[in-house]
Order: sequence, then structure tokens, then C-alpha cells
Amino acid sequence: MRFWDSSALVSLLVEEEASPWCRDLLRDDGDICVWLLTRTEMVSAVRRKQRNGELGRGHAHEAMERLSALAKSWNEVSAVDSVRDRADRLLAVHPLRAADALQLAAALVLVQERPADFPLATADDRLADAARSEGFLVVTP
Repeated sequence: MRFWDSSALVSLLVEEEASPWCRDLLRDDGDICVWLLTRTEMVSAVRRKQRNGELGRGHAHEAMERLSALAKSWNEVSAVDSVRDRADRLLAVHPLRAADALQLAAALVLVQERPADFPLATADDRLADAARSEGFLVVTP
């Protein structure tokens, strides 16, 4: 099992530079854990690509179907109060956006604050740096 950030998961829905890496990672270990609102972040990313003209309507529809299938098999960290409290601390010590702090906080809740050698997959450099600082084994493309 590994914790997946939405930045890595989106590459499973639409073709990006990190997509081959993400597919290999998923083949190696298909046990995905995510934050409760990861799906919403992924929908936002797909729709933004569609609005920006990077993704046609048909491809956006296919991406949303892939998301629905993927979400059926993943595990979600849903402890909102605990995640929020940890995210507040993370924002004080790392240069993260709110959504990334919530992602990292959810991973910390998952591992009960003991991240040593627990894998966290992300394609976001700032999140990767913060996760390494917190003690996660970060996997990036």
C-alpha cells in the first residue's frame, strides 16, 4: 500500500509526462490510499484541462469514467478533524498550498504519525519535499 497524491493519480486519467511512471507504480502495487477529497481535486484537474483546451470533451468523459473505476478500489482517509489539525501544523512549517497540506496530513493520519519508510506517491515537488521532511519514503516520476 502507498498513499497517492492527486497530482500522481491524475496522470492515470489523462496522458501526461508522468503517466508511464504512474502506470508502472500502480502495477507494482495497486493498493491505493487517498485523502477523502482527492476525487474532488482530480475532477477539478480534469475539468480545468478541458476548459483550457488541453483535453477534448470525449477525452474528459473517458477520464471521468477512469476516475469512477479507480475510486471504487481505493481506500480513503476520512478523519477530517485529525487531518485538518495536522494540516494547520504543516502549513506553519512547509511552503504548501492548503490542498497539499491536507493531502500530507491525511498521509500522516494514515500512518499514525510514523511515516518512516511508508511510500507516498506525488508528482508535486513542494509536496515531495515536505513529505520527505516529515519522514515519508517519497516516490516521484
